[in-house]
Amino acid sequence: MRAELLNSTLKALYPSKRTVSIEGAPGGGKTTIVQQVAKQLNVGFIEKHMPTMLVEDFGVPDMASSDSTFAYKLPDWFPAVGREDIPEEGILCFDDRNQASADLQKVLANICQARNLHGVPMKDGWQVVSTGNRQSDRAGANRVLSHLRNRETVIELETHLDDWCSYAIDNGVKPEVVSFIRFRPNLLHDFDPQRDQNPTPRSWVEGVSDVLGTVPAEAEYECFKGAVGEGAAAEFVGFIKIFRKLPNPDNIIMNPTTADVPSDPATLYALSGAIAERATENNFERVVTYAERMPPEFSVLSVSYAARKKPELASTQAFTKWAIAHQDVLF
Repeated sequence: MRAELLNSTLKALYPSKRTVSIEGAPGGGKTTIVQQVAKQLNVGFIEKHMPTMLVEDFGVPDMASSDSTFAYKLPDWFPAVGREDIPEEGILCFDDRNQASADLQKVLANICQARNLHGVPMKDGWQVVSTGNRQSDRAGANRVLSHLRNRETVIELETHLDDWCSYAIDNGVKPEVVSFIRFRPNLLHDFDPQRDQNPTPRSWVEGVSDVLGTVPAEAEYECFKGAVGEGAAAEFVGFIKIFRKLPNPDNIIMNPTTADVPSDPATLYALSGAIAERATENNFERVVTYAERMPPEFSVLSVSYAARKKPELASTQAFTKWAIAHQDVLF
């Protein structure tokens, strides 16, 4: 299931409080999507990293009791009924659940089904969601106990180019990276457990975009290689050399009817991102004028990128005229 559909599906399942498990290759954004859903629903969010937890982290006997019996001391993170410091509604996310031991899975199974911990009920407004990798990903995932599997809906996350690009634009990922992934979409999530490093949505954001422009140019390849692997890093370094040698995008926007339009696809991808990044309400008509001179698919890429980055551009007359002229490509 692609990210946007998963987002809307989690929102639809939230009222029922059905337990959901999201699985997929490392670096695909599983936990990030759950965080986004909680934020969009305006509910609480608690995240626990299962591989680093012990059974004792879910509660220990209260031996200090003066009675002949004892209860359990529960952890401070559990959204128990009566806890005034925890919101009445939220998502309790168990991250990397599939790396948890069988003993931890047994505790989690009870929380999912009975919705309590050591007899203390969980607030009615909370839903349990877990994330994890598959055993085939060789990320340390264990076999999930069958009775836990039967208490949850398992959804596999599929990386999708458009969904990632939308996320990247909304979250300030460098335009060079977005343009490159548009140019080489197969490198967005090329995960192979046999390799030490792999290009993934996470590594492109954290290991490439966040590093780009912060380290010396001569160190870029080595840094990128350490994040996305040798092959992807080599291709990206070649791409940013093109990006950096582009004609000044500001000059293109100032002279949209006379500026040269390149024919090389890699250059067109780079230029599409560069001019879209500079689009404003004041210059958008000139941006569209130049985009009209580009091949149709790059015209769509430039204008849609700009409108995603700055939604107010979609209300301009220039955008309306362009959308009508390109409706055959858009739809």
